Order: sequence, then C-alpha cells, then structure tokens
Amino acid sequence: MKVFDADAVHAALPWPLLIAALRAAHRGPMPMSDVVLQNDPAGGPGQFVTLPGWAPGGPVVVKMVGVFPGNARLLPPQPAVQGLVALFDGATGAPRLVADGAAMTARKTAGDSALGADILAHAEAQSLLVVGAGALAPHFVGAHMAARPSICKVTIWNRTGARARDLVAQLRTQGIDATATDDLDAAVAKADVISCVTMSDRPLVKGALLKPGAHLDLVGAYMPTLREADDAALARGSIFVDSRRNMEGGGDLAQAVAAGVIDWGAVRADLFELVQGKAQGRTSDDQITVFKNNGGAHLDLFTAAVLAGVER
Repeated sequence: MKVFDADAVHAALPWPLLIAALRAAHRGPMPMSDVVLQNDPAGGPGQFVTLPGWAPGGPVVVKMVGVFPGNARLLPPQPAVQGLVALFDGATGAPRLVADGAAMTARKTAGDSALGADILAHAEAQSLLVVGAGALAPHFVGAHMAARPSICKVTIWNRTGARARDLVAQLRTQGIDATATDDLDAAVAKADVISCVTMSDRPLVKGALLKPGAHLDLVGAYMPTLREADDAALARGSIFVDSRRNMEGGGDLAQAVAAGVIDWGAVRADLFELVQGKAQGRTSDDQITVFKNNGGAHLDLFTAAVLAGVER
C-alpha cells in the first residue's frame, strides 16, 4: 500500500497533469458517491465529513476530513480542513493508498476550478483576483495560472489585510507578480478571473462590477447559509457547475433561487456535459461566466486514481 504525506501529494500532482486527468475522467460516467456530514455534538462549529465514491468497474475512495474553521486562529495555525483519503481496489476491496486529506482536498478542489477556468475563462485572461487568503488560496493561484498561462498579474484580498500581505510575500518568492489590496470592489472591476475561496456568510463580489468577459469562480459557499457573490452576479453571468448532482447545496445558487433571481434551469451545464461536448461553454469574448465549485467524492476519486498511478 502506498502512503503519501502532504509534500508527496503536492509533488505527485502538478497542475497540468491533474487538470488533464480531471478532464479525461469527466469523459466517463459520474461515479456513485455520497456524503455523510456530522456536526460537533458539543455544539461547536466543527464538522466531520465522510465522502465515499465508487467508479463503475474502478476503484473505491473514501475521504475522511474534519472541517474546523477556528484552526486558522491556533498558534501555530492549522488548515481548516484535515484528514485522510483512502483508495481501495474496486474488485477486491484491498487498500491501495492512503494520502494526506488536506493536501488532497487542496489539489482536487483547485484542480476542479482550474478545469472550469480552462473551459470557460477568456483565452487571453491576464489578471487573477483571489478573494480569501486561507490555506487553499495559494493552490488556487497556481492552478488558475496553469489553466491560463496568460495570467501575469495576481491580486489578493482578505478581510484581514495582514494575511493577504503574507500570502503576497509567499507568492513573490515564487516569481509571481502579486499584490494585496484593501479595495475589493476596485479589484473586482479590473479582474479577468476572480476566484473566491472564503467561508463568508454574506456576498463579497458585486455582480454589477464584473467586467465584460470576466470569469467568476465560486468555491467557498458549500452550505446554504454561506455566500460569496450577490444576486446580480448570478443574474448577469452564464452559470455552470462542476456537477449537477451537488449543485443545490451551495449558498450562492440556492439563495439566488430562493429569492427568485434565477431558477435551477439557469445552470447551463456541468463539467461532464462540457467535457463530453453535450453543452457549450463560453460563446463570446464579452460573456461573463460563473462557475460554482461544489466538490464531491467523485473528484476525490478522480484525484486519488491519478495518485495511484504514481510510482512510490
């Protein structure tokens, strides 16, 4: 059985390889998957999530992760999402690999959005705005820049400005032209690609400010109570999701539907339909595209399957 710690996961799954593998995986059927979510029985904000997935004729994956928003305030800080991913042989049930859950989550989540951007973002996008400076943010910078190598400018906004500046310093050591901003509205109005990676319970991105041709990647609002973009963003944009199976759980779409701003028919396609050519993505340079990254065990399975093919 192979064992991958966090560093080994990141080293084994470079963005171009992972994006291409996720695209190839979406040419096949949606695996069987489920979600078991447990809230802290003591009433705290923590959650524990178990996500099993099983591909037809293929492997079984089980991701076991804790989601603890307060971890960022610990000394030293810890990732909000931690756990393990295990892959089993689909024919015998034998365990094949165990991998660090936080690293796998970072890789598959950012890879999911990067595949969305590769299909939907303007081909000559040059500026990226990342909203949020938590543990996932640097991975989204790398993934989006791999999907759109034309990106040459990165801006970071975070509620706590010091964290945005710390991330900018980290990105600059990698040769990335990055800056921090305190003016989110101004940054939104200039960005070609906007990726929101927060735990916000209120809209941050104002749709009225989106420039023609912008691509909006919404990641963090994974529960109905969370929100990263306002109603105008959903009304102005052409909406796509990673999977129709999971799309009703996230707050951005669910709240807009509840308010009557859009209905579920506004979702034009998911990644399976886009990759398989059953639906069209971007149709013009001025089109605003919105991609809701909902995640799911199928993505953990796709990512773990790539990892299983890596020599150890």
